[in-house]
Amino acid sequence: MTEVIGVDRMSSRAGLDRLLLTGGVLAGPVWVTVALVQGLTRESFDFRRHPVSVLSTGELGWLQISSFVVAGLLCVGAAAALRRVEHPGLGRRAGPWLVGQYGVGLVLAGVFVADPLDGFPAGTPAGPGEVSWHGLAHFGAGAVAFSALIGACLVAGRRYVRQGERGWAAYSIATGCFFALAWLALIGSGGHPIAMIGFAVAVVAGWAWVSLTLNRAG
Repeated sequence: MTEVIGVDRMSSRAGLDRLLLTGGVLAGPVWVTVALVQGLTRESFDFRRHPVSVLSTGELGWLQISSFVVAGLLCVGAAAALRRVEHPGLGRRAGPWLVGQYGVGLVLAGVFVADPLDGFPAGTPAGPGEVSWHGLAHFGAGAVAFSALIGACLVAGRRYVRQGERGWAAYSIATGCFFALAWLALIGSGGHPIAMIGFAVAVVAGWAWVSLTLNRAG
């Protein structure tokens, strides 16, 4: 009887872990879809001038705020599952911790809303505008999330190298390096249109890596 109960508990936990990992796989597509639809439909928004974060402002800002929080919580849930599920690249220590840190950063980016910027939302004066305390906190949350994502890519890349999975190793390392370079270019250029577009592409690439990598769990 005890063995049966133990098997049932293990089966239930395995089912929960699969559910949490599926949530992590879906986090990226949901986040990207919400950002893309808003970016293409909300008045005055321009991907060449505005980071996705400013979509958190204005009357419909709750949509992007919710997207940050939901995607972050899904990543935290996936990180919890990864501590119990063997993963070829992320392992059960550094990888899950970094994925969880990425999720926490996203949640905080939703809680601490970015400031209006350069004509968005409609009616906002042109130019960089003033930075509030919650705007600074939003930048800090982004730094937490971005550094964790880069770290997760590089940690996975190193593990894949050791396992002889050259394709996944190259993909993981390339994604991490591309994201880091795009982030630095954005900061260094002060928001140049090319850097803005490059970073937007890097964000999509980063989410794609998260989804594809989590899909390999188990």
